[in-house]
Amino acid sequence: MSELPAHYKHLKEEFPGYLDALEDLGRATREAGPLDARTANLVQLAAAAAVCSQGAVHSHTRRALEAGATPQEVRHTLVLLTSTIGFPNTSAALSWVEDLLGEG
Repeated sequence: MSELPAHYKHLKEEFPGYLDALEDLGRATREAGPLDARTANLVQLAAAAAVCSQGAVHSHTRRALEAGATPQEVRHTLVLLTSTIGFPNTSAALSWVEDLLGEG
């Protein structure tokens, strides 16, 4: 599950300094507080769903699962958003998660 998407690899080749800075920012934000990787990625998954970013939903789903989240926790993270971002956006995010879980 840790294979980077082709688009990300292309950006890393095309703009290596930019992606290095982005990765450094991600590392700094993860190290800035007490949340464990599982929880941090579930939070970021929720934010990705809220802004309707399919790529970020995929990324944070992968990362949350690698950090020990269960598929049920990933799905529940998104279901919790329904009253905030609405059913259509929640449903879209759930379908993006299923792209990775293979059950959609």
